[in-house]
Amino acid sequence: MHKILFSHSYFMRFDPKQWATGQPYAPLGTLQAAALMRSKGYAVSLYDTMFSFGPEEIILPLQEIKPDFFVLYDDGFNYLTKMCLTNMREAAFEMMKFARQAGCTIIVSSSDATDHFEQYLQEGAHFVILGEAEQTLVQLVQTIIQNQEADTAQQDYMHIPGLAYAQEGAVIKTLRRDVMKDLDELPLPAWDIIDMEPYRKTWLRTKGYFSMNMATTRGCPFKCNWCAKPIYGNRYNTRSPQHVVAELKMLKEKFSFDHIWFCDDIFGLKPGWVHEFANLVEKEKISFRFKIQARADLLLQQDYISDLARAGCENIWMGAESGSQKILDAMDKGTKVEQITEATLLLKKNNIHPSFFIQFGYPGETRQDIWKTIQMINTLLPYEIGISVSYPLPGTAFYEKVKAQLQYKANWTDSDELALMFHNTYAPSFYKQLHRYVHKTYRKHMALDVVKKLLRRPSTFRISSIKKTVSLFYYTFSAWAAKQKLQKLENQLR
Repeated sequence: MHKILFSHSYFMRFDPKQWATGQPYAPLGTLQAAALMRSKGYAVSLYDTMFSFGPEEIILPLQEIKPDFFVLYDDGFNYLTKMCLTNMREAAFEMMKFARQAGCTIIVSSSDATDHFEQYLQEGAHFVILGEAEQTLVQLVQTIIQNQEADTAQQDYMHIPGLAYAQEGAVIKTLRRDVMKDLDELPLPAWDIIDMEPYRKTWLRTKGYFSMNMATTRGCPFKCNWCAKPIYGNRYNTRSPQHVVAELKMLKEKFSFDHIWFCDDIFGLKPGWVHEFANLVEKEKISFRFKIQARADLLLQQDYISDLARAGCENIWMGAESGSQKILDAMDKGTKVEQITEATLLLKKNNIHPSFFIQFGYPGETRQDIWKTIQMINTLLPYEIGISVSYPLPGTAFYEKVKAQLQYKANWTDSDELALMFHNTYAPSFYKQLHRYVHKTYRKHMALDVVKKLLRRPSTFRISSIKKTVSLFYYTFSAWAAKQKLQKLENQLR
């Protein structure tokens, strides 16, 4: 039986912000691919790098397992891997070198490798899978084994869609493979080959509950011009609610999770899906909380939010991006600022937390646009905010606009770098300070809102209210100080 060692290139220790946050999720895409290959008769194992100290730790499992294939398969459902951080790319290259020394056939699948397949081939990969990888991986491994058994001198892989490889000094790229449509055909991820205890312990230490990740869909049909989709593309395909609920029941029994992150780009877009899902969750009496990602306009569909609420949804991350309609239109976002407001108020009415992804620094953004966004945040008071600056990824219209300016730097080192890598209204240092100021003023307004509610309804007083009241004084001063620094930078860097 041929042996396959799976791994991935996300090392949480190499991402200081995420290591400090302490909210790790298992490499879902990796486990999915491993489950499929096991169903085809291969002996699969996993080396999970999430808590590892460095790529050299792959040496021992390579020596012990002696795999025929080393498959570096990144989790395409995790936004951190889609960012193509250079810390992780360099770690991937090191792991590939160790696998090459061990005599493995090296196969790579990731967003970064899809965008930079030539570089991965130069660094030691035998094959790079482009786009959605499971079917290509099955066909590729079968073909490699057949060629080896036939002792074929001229090995031809041109008939396999979704592949890049080097042959006789040239890089060959085959036709792109169509994405899968029936996701229920895939086996459930191979949760049995990963040690979930470090994940559980980390979550309990940092958040007091245990969260796991699941995917119900692949792809996104919307056309935001800064959003890269190298793996699943613009096609939107979904698992059935029955298939998803079956996995939830299995995970609940096996791991006793408290919370689920549904890591879909867009959750429940198919008409009627969320309603049926909520019915099944109630029927099966599965008690859990979950968070999703969604669009403001999607949330306004009839009964969508109420169905999510009865299924157990507690937090929805909206791609709000900006409080300026001019910037939303420039992004081809397809949403209105008024929809963000309406969706936020409706979520709060249904006791679901609205959270915002915010993006500063999009080309053409002015001071007025920035302050509209800050005003939107401080008025609507989302539950959480995630702030970034515009990040050009290959394959997007936005990248094409600015790629001439990316000669020296095209990727962040880690997720907290927040470097603006192209010329804009202000210099990169301004946006770093803007990030600090927006968080400070947001916290100030959150504390102020608590104080106002206490004055209106003193009976709602809790011990936590004292902390919020005290924090108002702290954030009022720190927001003022951060704004002074921001204005100073603005004047210097015009």
